[in-house]
Amino acid sequence: MRDVIRQKLADAVRSELPAITRRDVRLPAVPGKVHAVIGMRRAGKTCFLHQLQRDRVEKGAARETQVYFNFDDERVAGMEAAQLHWVLEEYFLSFPQHRDQRKVGLYLDEIQVVRGWEGFVRRVMDTENIDLFVSGSSAKLLSREIATALRGRAMETLVHPFSFREFLRHQGAEPEGDPTFLPKAKRSAVEKLFGDFLMHGGFPESQGLAAEDRIPLLQGYVDTVILRDVIERHGVTNVIALRHLTRQLLGAAAGLFSVHRFFNDQKSQGVSVSKDALHAMLGHLEDAFLIRLVPLHTSSERQRQSNPRKAYPVDPGLITAFDRSGKPNTGHALETAVLVELERRKSERAYVRTASGAEVDFLATPITGRPVLVQVCADMSDATTRQREFRALTEAMSEHKRLSALVLTATSTGISLAQAEAPKGITVRPAWEWLLEGVPS
Repeated sequence: MRDVIRQKLADAVRSELPAITRRDVRLPAVPGKVHAVIGMRRAGKTCFLHQLQRDRVEKGAARETQVYFNFDDERVAGMEAAQLHWVLEEYFLSFPQHRDQRKVGLYLDEIQVVRGWEGFVRRVMDTENIDLFVSGSSAKLLSREIATALRGRAMETLVHPFSFREFLRHQGAEPEGDPTFLPKAKRSAVEKLFGDFLMHGGFPESQGLAAEDRIPLLQGYVDTVILRDVIERHGVTNVIALRHLTRQLLGAAAGLFSVHRFFNDQKSQGVSVSKDALHAMLGHLEDAFLIRLVPLHTSSERQRQSNPRKAYPVDPGLITAFDRSGKPNTGHALETAVLVELERRKSERAYVRTASGAEVDFLATPITGRPVLVQVCADMSDATTRQREFRALTEAMSEHKRLSALVLTATSTGISLAQAEAPKGITVRPAWEWLLEGVPS
């Protein structure tokens, strides 16, 4: 085992850092903390670790001081917590001049496969001059577990699939400057690519694949989450109900979801499952970052819990992979993209229902700044649609004093007319334009 560790370290410090698409992910600027990189499987966590390595080398750090070690390797299978110190010892035997003299970056990928890893990490932070980064599958490295295991010593960084800007960057089509003032030809090109983004999504590995390859790939991601992050991890035995639940959530994206109603549907189909089990499954799927749930905005906790929540996949590409209706999914995909971007921007999200029953997709509350109502509409060119959306926002603005409102559309079609008719306080914009001006989180 120790010989394997020595060889892996030697390979790691000699290897060229891979060429990757740069991610707009910001680490918390809090010194003395372990950086825990979390997110759904295949969202790009490992590549982000390599990006962090490259950044430090480009800023002057010696290549051998930035050490990546992947524990998801059959050669170190069965490694025990008591052996983890060999990673440090073998490294410093090769580079004794760096111990306590230079800051070393240690990037531990899939460390959760070693039972008891948390004690090793705490000890390293207490005794070594090391910046420590840990990353792993959501099956073993969930937010609440990091908080418990590392006792306040860790800060989390959530990695999503590509944002729209990262999607464009990956294709070499990222625009420069303020997206509001792009030349007409460039705006048209970006808008066309936005339609591709809504259909294909942002999982890095799926980029550029034909539908016959992309869809099975994304379905395979979901199957892995179900198997590894829910069934194996939590001991779920009612696999039929779990699969039905997952397909319902992904196939009806942006829809209201009620455990009570789903329970009755399953009962009518002869599937035996308790409401408590369904609530638990729903929580497991959210913990694994596969779905995001948005509650009703209300000051009453009882109402928040009793009302249906809106359910979204973590990436719009999953909608195409699981929707069997055969209908265009632009509206649902657009709403999903906006929801995920609000999460990237660290805004709290809730949906609003007015006294008359009208609905607004999101009340977004940023960490700093004022809340804003966000309505998502694929096409505002129809007069009836404009009246409906503006009425809902006007009612919500009246009930939530002094809030501004934003309508985000899939294309620029009808934007000028919609903005001209928009009541005071409501702005209408193409969603892609809003997405491109986002500040990296």
